[in-house]
Amino acid sequence: MQSNKIVNITFFAHGTTTDNEKELASGWADAELSELGKKQCMQLKELIKNKKFDFVFSSDLKRAVDTARLTFGNVRTIEDKRLRECDYGDFTRLHSDKVDSVILNYINKPFPNGESYRDVERRIRSLLNDLFEKYSGKNVAIIGHRATQLALDVLLKSRTWQQAIKEDWRSKQPKEWKPGWAYRLGRVLSPTTRAKSSGP
Repeated sequence: MQSNKIVNITFFAHGTTTDNEKELASGWADAELSELGKKQCMQLKELIKNKKFDFVFSSDLKRAVDTARLTFGNVRTIEDKRLRECDYGDFTRLHSDKVDSVILNYINKPFPNGESYRDVERRIRSLLNDLFEKYSGKNVAIIGHRATQLALDVLLKSRTWQQAIKEDWRSKQPKEWKPGWAYRLGRVLSPTTRAKSSGP
């Protein structure tokens, strides 16, 4: 496959927030970066200083926007609502353990007054198809959330949602953070482009 038909995507997780430190699930609620989160952004900026990105995309939630600003400085960031975290609805700002304990129940059905992970998958697929149409051959940075990255794993690495959730680096001890995760987008993703899923 010709390299000029590939979108090279590097995903970056937003910095630690005050909600993260309180072990609260923010969902679509805005949360401020903590002092640790701001420090992480400056460290990431140093770690990736020799990498070139043609475009930077970010969730429009404040924690992602602030991460993009601190990490990429004056590089123009394109904010896109489709990159948001999952909308936890009535579970928003509950303890993270509470959300994690029921997360597999909401792959196909939405959180009460929120959305499902399939909903997240649909909006991330829409964004990826736009990227393929407009940015083939480019190096693109994406700053997002757990659900953003899990959807990338499902759509671009052929994982089921169950696998993506189980293998998520955030659930491991110690957490297996990296200064960026690489993905390659080489075609338009149809509505059936997803790993097969079983369960709820």
